[in-house]
Amino acid sequence: MGIDPGLTRCGLSVVQAGRGRAILPVSVGVVRTPSDKDLTERLLRLSVAAKEWMDDYTPDVVAIERVFERGQVSTVMQTAHVVGVLVLAAAERDIPVYMYTPSEVKKAISGNGRADKKQMTAMITRILGLTEPPKPADAADALALAVCHCWRAPAIARMDQNGLGLGAKTSGVRGQAKKR
Repeated sequence: MGIDPGLTRCGLSVVQAGRGRAILPVSVGVVRTPSDKDLTERLLRLSVAAKEWMDDYTPDVVAIERVFERGQVSTVMQTAHVVGVLVLAAAERDIPVYMYTPSEVKKAISGNGRADKKQMTAMITRILGLTEPPKPADAADALALAVCHCWRAPAIARMDQNGLGLGAKTSGVRGQAKKR
């Protein structure tokens, strides 16, 4: 499951990894919260939606975009609140969480850590064999996060198995969920 966290629009996606780099899209959507509502009400709405997705699709892993400073502190704080709600929802279901920076996702999907939204949407459309680009951008970003994790998971697992701890470096949350 890939999640592009946002207080106004939160992208949610589920994909199924196949052999090699083959990935099938299962579902994608965007949860919106009205900006005129209180923060607590908006976070509750996002929590309920994320839990419904997790319960309906029972993902093995959740990949979330890592919060980074974009200039406006209030936006960063709001996004951090959303990430906390999402991580808690996964933890309550014993689902491991991996976090990726936007540049890590862009590099994994397009080969360019500075790819723009248009390039990313085109690549994710092609990779998943979609007939139309996912809209809005939050949906495409959620799919990109899920695909990024699917492609990186084997290497992360090998590094962890060899005691090199790449998983811990890649994920600020990984390992805190109960082992299955």
